[in-house]
Amino acid sequence: MSVKVGIISLGCSKNLVDTELMLGLLDRAGYEITGVEKDADVIIVNTCGFITPAKEEAINTILETALLKDTAGLKALLVAGCLSQRYGRALLDDLPEVDGVLGIGAVPDVAGIVNRVLRGERLCVVDSPIYNHNADMPRVITTPPYTAYVKIAEGCNNRCSYCAIPSIRGGYRSRAMELVVSEVDGLQQRGVKEIVLVAQDTTAYGLDIYGRRMLAELVKELATGGPPWIRLMYCYPTGFTQELIELMAEHKNICRYVDMPLQHASPHILKLMNRRGAVREIKDLIAKLRRSIPGIALRSTFMVGFPGETVDDYDELINFIDEMRFERAGVFKFSPEEGTPAAEMTGQVPEEQKEERFRRAMTLQQQISLGHNLALVGKVINVMVEEEPSGRSNLYRGRSESDAPEIDGTVLFSAASAAPLPGDLVKVRVTRAYEYDLRGVLT
Repeated sequence: MSVKVGIISLGCSKNLVDTELMLGLLDRAGYEITGVEKDADVIIVNTCGFITPAKEEAINTILETALLKDTAGLKALLVAGCLSQRYGRALLDDLPEVDGVLGIGAVPDVAGIVNRVLRGERLCVVDSPIYNHNADMPRVITTPPYTAYVKIAEGCNNRCSYCAIPSIRGGYRSRAMELVVSEVDGLQQRGVKEIVLVAQDTTAYGLDIYGRRMLAELVKELATGGPPWIRLMYCYPTGFTQELIELMAEHKNICRYVDMPLQHASPHILKLMNRRGAVREIKDLIAKLRRSIPGIALRSTFMVGFPGETVDDYDELINFIDEMRFERAGVFKFSPEEGTPAAEMTGQVPEEQKEERFRRAMTLQQQISLGHNLALVGKVINVMVEEEPSGRSNLYRGRSESDAPEIDGTVLFSAASAAPLPGDLVKVRVTRAYEYDLRGVLT
């Protein structure tokens, strides 16, 4: 009887790619992959360790999964990902329920590690986070078959004062362009219609191995004869080149969507965060993007409650959000992360103030988002179908070109005569708008 292995993947899309690679390696080694936790002989929890809530979610998931040893005959529980890389042996010592800990760099060795754990070893395999994501690594896609994430680089060199990622995942390392192009070609042959390019900082792609920013060249290569949708995530504003803007305007299969985390708009706070780029330059870039690519949806994230954030600093942020009118934006509260400069800064903001600032910013963004969506009523938009009607509902569910998987809104629509399938690209006329979602009819 084959051994059944499942992986619970937490955190970001970059971590999900690691999960899919581990699944591919386990499958190639002869393990049976299962998505049903109670059926698994071995479960790996691939953790996030970016901020305190993510670490708490990881620990809770580990402890909840460990209960399956008593209720479902789970033979082994392993922990992987950022939390493992960050805490290593301490994680194994503090959690007797865990049978093995493997760091990020141990991804290629996952099948051997599982085998050793099943033989009775209790392992901690944590060393350098670097591993070779090469062309012969198999991958089991866990997203819907029509969409996939492609990691173009690993690690980060930005050293933002609040972020532990460089210490967890190491410095920035671009993948060779031919490897990325080959991977996308393979995914497209498997029927993937949406490629989502991810890295900690996508606009830094190529600097380390080619000596200059090469995201535009990569995207141009992918867009030529490429899938219907290519989506750019995690773009650092100072690395967004004119060439990339012109490319997005020219190629219809590059989504009119840019995710550009800005974090703040007060020069004082941006300096404390160790973020590059002046606010004026960021405003100019936003204006250029909207002028050059009509209909573009800009997404950003902002942090409130950073140490030293005064009322004036916060008002600058609120005024910036109000002025820029981002189509998509998320807000999160500062979390002091162990080992980061920001955790030791004076002027830590009380939790109740963080919460008040968070709520005010989110309320503003909801109003802005509703305004953008109301402006779409009566217009026809591009939608990728994600779910067919089920139960008593006669509505399909999909995402517009302006909505990234998992983080943005949805489009619910009816279809009087046609019967589109998940993965189909259709035209929908918008009939109703909400803060984040849309209703419509198939045209």
